[in-house]
Amino acid sequence: MRKYHIIVWALHLMACSGGSENQTSTAQPTVLDNSKEVACFLYHRFGDDRYPSTNTSLKSFKAHLSHLQSQGFQVLTLSAAIDYLRSGDKKKKTAVITIDDGFKSFYEKGLPLLREFGYPATLFINTETVGGGDYMSWDEINQAQKQGIEIGNHTHSHAFFLDRPETERHTDFENELKLAQRLIKENTGIAPTLFAYPYGELDPGMKETVKKLGFKAAAAQNSGILYPTMDFMQLPRFPMSEAYADQFPAKARMKALRVSRKDPQSFLLPTGNTQPSLELAFDAGDLQLDQLQCFIQGSKCKIEWAKNDEGVVTLSAVSLTPIGRQRRTLYTITIPDREGKWHWYSHLWINPKIKSD
Repeated sequence: MRKYHIIVWALHLMACSGGSENQTSTAQPTVLDNSKEVACFLYHRFGDDRYPSTNTSLKSFKAHLSHLQSQGFQVLTLSAAIDYLRSGDKKKKTAVITIDDGFKSFYEKGLPLLREFGYPATLFINTETVGGGDYMSWDEINQAQKQGIEIGNHTHSHAFFLDRPETERHTDFENELKLAQRLIKENTGIAPTLFAYPYGELDPGMKETVKKLGFKAAAAQNSGILYPTMDFMQLPRFPMSEAYADQFPAKARMKALRVSRKDPQSFLLPTGNTQPSLELAFDAGDLQLDQLQCFIQGSKCKIEWAKNDEGVVTLSAVSLTPIGRQRRTLYTITIPDREGKWHWYSHLWINPKIKSD
């Protein structure tokens, strides 16, 4: 009887452990490569000379796609790129093409070029304008989706939300996100997981709203490179209107300046301060700090930095002249490493008192 109980006990242990050694799980935990990076580009109109500030010529766009092809980039939708950054997939040169607003010129001129190269893209649409004027119709949006275009939420009205009183701003913003989400789902059959802030403008409350509503990520318009440990609710993108089109190869090989601390967190220009200071902290690594550069639109930059014994750099950048005369101003920091690769970080200041057209 004692032998019988020993056999039953052994069989029970085998059942709890999967029955045999051959059934034991051999799955290994995912090993993340935090050195992975993604270059993300922003477009609006294609081959439409009426709007030079947001237009990209077809010649330039084709050159951009040819460069990605010749340099061996994998081109992903934005959501696939986020999955890649968070996965254990092998590191590759990676780029993302995003298009804001859903202008008809994308469907008629930009999309055929993407199809020619076999590349996907992510299109952010503001639902109020769908089918009107220069904007794509729902049928065209659905046709684009069938051709590898991912659809993202860009609010309903594409308004300047920072122009609204704070007591109304966040409620209006949330209602518009929900309305656009519903309309996109009703007309395309999908509920977007990605969002893009209109004009790249946001405050901390808007960012929290996007996060609360369950979006996977949100794109802004300050320039920079994506990497695994960054804030996915405020992704940078390099604008590629014609004024910047010839910079595409340089931006495609740019590296991220991986900031561990920044102050302020908000893009809003502090009240009464038109020469705001940007404070950053980052690991010195193999950066050549003596070649650090600072750029401010329409002004010169005063910069101070120090490195502690742990190799952490603290940096302060401030404009030498007032910046509050324009609505949006970028502070950009670039530093080369010992291999000659440039690392990039930009912060956008927004002055809502200056009304945009």
